[in-house]
This record gives sequence, structure tokens and C-alpha cells, in this order.
Amino acid sequence: MFQNAVAHLDLDAFFASVEVLKNSALKGKPLIVGGMSDRGVVASCSYEARKFGVRSAMPVKMALRLCPDALVMRGDHDEYSRQSKIITDIIDEEAPLFEKASIDEFYLDLTGMDKYVGCWKWSQELRQKIMRETGLPMSLGLAVNKLVSKVGTGEAKPNGAKLVENGMEKAFLSPLSIRKIPSVGKETYQKLSTMGVRQVGVLAQIPPKLLEREFGKHGVSLWKKANGIDNSAIVPYHDRQSISTERTFQTDTIDLRFLKDQLTDMVSRLAFDLRSQKKLTSCVSVKIRYTDFNTYSLQRTIPYTAHDGPLLAQVKELFEKLYQRRQLVRLIGVKFSNLVHGHSQMSLFDDTQEASNLLQAMDKIRQRFGERAVFRGVLGR
Repeated sequence: MFQNAVAHLDLDAFFASVEVLKNSALKGKPLIVGGMSDRGVVASCSYEARKFGVRSAMPVKMALRLCPDALVMRGDHDEYSRQSKIITDIIDEEAPLFEKASIDEFYLDLTGMDKYVGCWKWSQELRQKIMRETGLPMSLGLAVNKLVSKVGTGEAKPNGAKLVENGMEKAFLSPLSIRKIPSVGKETYQKLSTMGVRQVGVLAQIPPKLLEREFGKHGVSLWKKANGIDNSAIVPYHDRQSISTERTFQTDTIDLRFLKDQLTDMVSRLAFDLRSQKKLTSCVSVKIRYTDFNTYSLQRTIPYTAHDGPLLAQVKELFEKLYQRRQLVRLIGVKFSNLVHGHSQMSLFDDTQEASNLLQAMDKIRQRFGERAVFRGVLGR
């Protein structure tokens, strides 16, 4: 029996799997979903493409060098969001408490269910129900916490299930590569490798103080993860969360350059807040209040993202549709809603590697020196 029980459900190669669901002729073929430009980035790829070394966030040009026969597709934002909602609704009907970590990833808190029905049996039945009703492959991990269940899912892929019994967390993690630990990126892996640390079991035996000296607070986190320790809670899913900001001007204005500067700054700040909170938005709204206090707003559903570029483009379009009266403006506002927990990878359809790197660099500056330490240029003239 689990003292705590956390199930992790993750759709396998989600975007690519949806494309195969739409077109069965793609089944079994190496498939890349991502940007179509010369500097496009892989958003998702089938397991047939992964056999050649193709990975998410890789430049499409590099992916095609590794797998020249791969089919490259732009992707269908709306369909991915629709399929995600179907799965979310199924989980919402069945699970006592769950967190939507991203468009294709879920954590379920099943603590206490062993008293009534076995968590493992229940989790497997839910996974089968989702696959039966959607036709999409999904992997499952069940353990005492989010960390171990997520790693378990990774070991179960593709299209499998993994149970890590209570008390067996360290034994399960120990022989694995440190690459399997969430948050071990390229730089951390290289540094640990130079220290002779390539397996989780070796990392788990290093004194926490030594890791803290080498990696700062992240070092202590690495030690805890290597030892299967994770106290992070399930964050309950709420479909209608939102963040917003408004600005009322001291003097009503018709200066378009000024208004667009303000919108750019507002979007940049809100997007940074999303990424800091590890959230994505799928609905953008823009509001205008004129000098006569008449107020108008427009909103648009978009693919999940937290990247400045796609959000700025949407806000610009909505603003230009709204600003038809050419009167003095008293207030403008921007709102992002339908938030879910997750990472900003969804923008890989639109962002180049350079854009993603720039965004990460700007976020690091803001985190260190404050959110006003760096600004974006104007939204458009």
C-alpha cells in the first residue's frame, strides 16, 4: 500500500501521434512536427524519427541530416488543443485530484485510494480508457511522488506502464543515467560527467554540501532527486485561471507608437510571469477604453504558449481590430486566460533556436536584476 500515490500520465509523441490519428498513412513513418522555415525547430517527432537521434527542440535542419527520409509537418495547433481538452475532461471525470502539467502531461493524486481500490489497477484502467476513447498512445508511471512517477513514465515509454513500489525509489533510480533526472540539462550533465558522475546512484552518494558548493541550491535539489525525495504537491487544475494588467493614462492619447510600446511592455511582463510560474495560456484578450468611457474588448483562443513572440503577434492583431474609432484612448489592457501548468515548449512551432535562446537570456537577467532590467522593442510601427 502506498502512503502517498502519484500517477503520471504522458501522451507519447503527442503532436506526431495526433497527426497519425488524422492520417493513418503516416503510421510507422519517421515524422517531424515543427517549424517549416530554414531555422525552424522540432516541436515533436515520432519514435521512428527518434531512432535516428531526432529530438524535440533540435533545429529541423539538423534533424533532417540525421533522418533525411523524415516527413516534416507544420502541425495543427487547434487539433492538439482539442485533443488535450478531451483527455483533460476524461481525467476530470475520473480522478479525485489532478494537475495538468502541460498540454500532454498530467499528475494524479491517488493517495488513500488503496483503501477502496488498488491505485495501480485504477491507473491502468484510466490509461486504457483514455487510449480507447482517443486512439492516442499514452504511458503511465505510479510512485510515491511526482519525481519518481515521471521518471517511471519515461522508462515505460513508448506506450507502457511502470509501477515503482513504495520504498523502492532509490533502487529504481540508482542504475539510471543522470540524464533521466528532470532539470539535468546539458550544462549540468557535462559538469557532473567531468566529476565522474553518470549514474543516479553515484550522484545520490555525493554529500549534499559538496553538490551545493558546485551547483548552489540546485545541487541540493539534485541530491534530493537522486535519492527519490520530492515533496512538491499536486497543483489542482483550474480551467479558468487568468492573469492580466491594465494601464490608465494620465492624459488620454491617440499616439499609436506610445500605445504599441505600452502593449509590448505589458505582454512581455505577463509572459515573463507565465514562465516564472511555469504556466501556459491558450486565450489572449485585449481591452480598449476610449476618452468617452466606452469600452471594447476582443479575445482569441490560441495554442498553449508562454513565449513573447506568438503572444505579441496575437495582441497586435487584436489591438488593430479593436482600434477602429481613432479616438483618444484612456485605458488599454491585456489578459491571458485558460492557464495550465507547463513549460513554454509549445512555441517551438513559431520560434527559432535563436529566439528561444534570447528569451532564456532575458529571463535570467530579469530573475537576477528584476523584471525592469531588460525591455523588448516596440510591438510594431
